[in-house]
Formats: sequence, structure tokens, C-alpha cells
Amino acid sequence: MTYTFMRNPDSELGFDVGDTVEAFCDHEKNTDRVRGWLKGIVVQVDNKMVAVQFRSNVFLTDGWMVPDRILWYPTHSEQLRSTQKKSGKKELPDF
Repeated sequence: MTYTFMRNPDSELGFDVGDTVEAFCDHEKNTDRVRGWLKGIVVQVDNKMVAVQFRSNVFLTDGWMVPDRILWYPTHSEQLRSTQKKSGKKELPDF
């Protein structure tokens, strides 16, 4: 079977399930809604999107006011950054 893709899927910016990341999003801090970086964990990855789960309520920035615990980001989003160096060993996040 032959696969066609525009770039190598094994890029340095790729995320794996279990990676700890920081996402720039609207979220709850105490009882206020704030916008900033929040730690989360990658729970699903495909060739275009990354799902990040958080321990506090997060909101879609485009006006969606219903709180959720999971947000989806494009794999190369500037609003998503890794908090750990790539290594073979994954540790449980403490956040």
C-alpha cells in the first residue's frame, strides 16, 4: 500500500497521546474566565488535529460559552506547545 502526504508525518512538532502540552485558550481560573496558557494532556492525534484534555473548564474562543474539558487544535497550531522534551519515558503530569 502506498501513502501520499505533503510532508513527513514524523516531524519534530508532532504530538503523541500522553504528551503534556500547554494550550493558549479561554479557561476558568478561580471563578473568572481568563485567556492564557493552560497545561493539558494529549488524548487523541490524527494527521491534522490534536485533542487536548484539561482538568479545568475551557471554552472555544469563537464565542462558545459552554464549558468543556477537551479542545481540538491543528497539529501545527501556534496556540499549542510541548512542555516536555521528546524521550522514550513518559511521566504522569502533575497539574
